[in-house]
Amino acid sequence: MKRFIYGAAFAVLAAPTAALAQEQCGEVTITQMNWDSAAIVTAVSKFLMEQGYGCDVTAVPSDTTPAMTSLSENNEPDIVTELWVNSAGDAYKKLKADGKIEELGQVLDPGGVEGWWLPTYLVKAHPELATIEGVMANPELVGGMFNNCPDGWGCRIVNDNMLRALDLEGAGFKIFNHGSGETLATSMASAYQDEKPWFGYYWGPTTPLGMFDMTSIDLGEYNEAAHLANQNADAADPKPSAFPAAPVLTIVTKDFMTSHPDIAALMNKVTFKTDTMSQLLAWKEENNATNEEAAVYFLTNNPDEWSDWINDAAKEKLSPLLKQ
Repeated sequence: MKRFIYGAAFAVLAAPTAALAQEQCGEVTITQMNWDSAAIVTAVSKFLMEQGYGCDVTAVPSDTTPAMTSLSENNEPDIVTELWVNSAGDAYKKLKADGKIEELGQVLDPGGVEGWWLPTYLVKAHPELATIEGVMANPELVGGMFNNCPDGWGCRIVNDNMLRALDLEGAGFKIFNHGSGETLATSMASAYQDEKPWFGYYWGPTTPLGMFDMTSIDLGEYNEAAHLANQNADAADPKPSAFPAAPVLTIVTKDFMTSHPDIAALMNKVTFKTDTMSQLLAWKEENNATNEEAAVYFLTNNPDEWSDWINDAAKEKLSPLLKQ
């Protein structure tokens, strides 16, 4: 029923201004990266551009590397959203150095997050567990086990070095290296549903962090040199460090910035709290919803979060949503 309601809402709200698209704005291309959070960002942005600004928007299926290649070779698409800069590589650096692209705002605030997590109910019952020192002093309270990333993941290398630096095994912990992301997520879900201890690595925005109230424990100060060294599997003397938030940006081509300043201004403001995006992902899974339905769910339930993204003319066109 919820899927029907939000699907119908999307169809009704999309109807009024579609015919005016090319007259008012023209054609716009935007990436639809092949992961859910990016797909929702694109669906929300596409809706606002079409219904608020009269654009004819094409969502281009893509991934980070193909998007950078396309920008380098074809100066397309016009908009790349949810670009994880730390994964974009040398092609991105060259595009930026050559002045072919413009960085807009952070589409996730504070960005992509990583950390070592505990269920919040555990931290509330035992406040000393809010820090890594408290966790290491009380392994029995957190189940005596650390849930680690699967082999082959970048976080596995960092975690392994952190585990050595802190000597978690010496503190009485067993290290469980999961075979897949699915088993890592399932272990968290199973523990949470039974209100049992769970301690391990996770990242966001993700569906599990939207479904379950988890606390990222204090791992101490962020040490840039230590964190960079910890990404090397052969690090000789690893040191502990908190995980930094990964910058996740929207970028546009230089040409698009010049030709569509109003749309660039919109996309500069399209920002989701990382926690909000995790909650959207959880809603989408729980309701077996499409990206478009998740977009309308966000737009209809959170007008205060996005009303300042759009200009006055767009506000007038989208006033039915703003009055929800």
